[in-house]
Amino acid sequence: MSEDPISIDPGVPAPSEPVAVEDDTQAAVAETDPQTTVGEADINAAAAEDEQPPAPQAAADHDSAGDDGPVAPGPSAEVRAIVEALIFASPEPITPRMLFKLLAEEPKEDVTAAIAALKADYDSRPGLQLVEVAGGYQIVTRPQLHEWVRRLFHERSTQKLTVQALETLAVIAYKQPITAAEITEIRGVNTSGVLSTLLERHLIKIVGRKNVVGRPFLYATTKEFLIRFGLKDLGDLPRIEDMAEALGFDPPAGLIEQTPQEDILPLEEPVEDVGDQERPERP
Repeated sequence: MSEDPISIDPGVPAPSEPVAVEDDTQAAVAETDPQTTVGEADINAAAAEDEQPPAPQAAADHDSAGDDGPVAPGPSAEVRAIVEALIFASPEPITPRMLFKLLAEEPKEDVTAAIAALKADYDSRPGLQLVEVAGGYQIVTRPQLHEWVRRLFHERSTQKLTVQALETLAVIAYKQPITAAEITEIRGVNTSGVLSTLLERHLIKIVGRKNVVGRPFLYATTKEFLIRFGLKDLGDLPRIEDMAEALGFDPPAGLIEQTPQEDILPLEEPVEDVGDQERPERP
């Protein structure tokens, strides 16, 4: 019996030769490293992922929790609320020293941070603002809304300062301490009546006497003056030259000239104790 010979198609591999089937992953691995198997490629890929640098946010979090420790928390909501209530309820600007005294149990840094946080918060409020005036803080309405606020108090009679009073007040603000005679010399008119009005309004005060013949009173502005004009301190006053240029007038020469500071005598002289005086010896 004769066996039929097996015809072999040249395009088909012989049955004795196994067919190598490679997927895309095996092909890629074989191209780079013929000795690397599929299982080894998975292990190498996992190791490569572990060696990748951390994401920026994760690195930042890791750095923030480094040797310096966690970031110190800011003021609590309760401290902010207390500071806001104290500033709002105070009839006059409340100073940081007063806030530190009232919140003695809280660290000063937290109170200061609470003030800064409130200022940033009120910057975005359309009707109110937190301002620093006369060395303290106040919560006030915004200037552009003054006409609406004025309607609320329309029944109150507002006593406005006259032009003469404003001129006298400006001279005192820029030249303080100053005597009445020096104010008259700068303005060119008698200011005795105007000074009385400013004293009644608590915009100026007598701070002493000048060490000259007659020892006249010396006048200076008050804290009420800073509050009324919204000034933090006298350093916030605009320069005389800038005002003159903006308003188009020539300021008096005496208002620009810098006068040297002189000794200020106290308002009341110390009374000598008769018992401490030396008694004359009897002959």
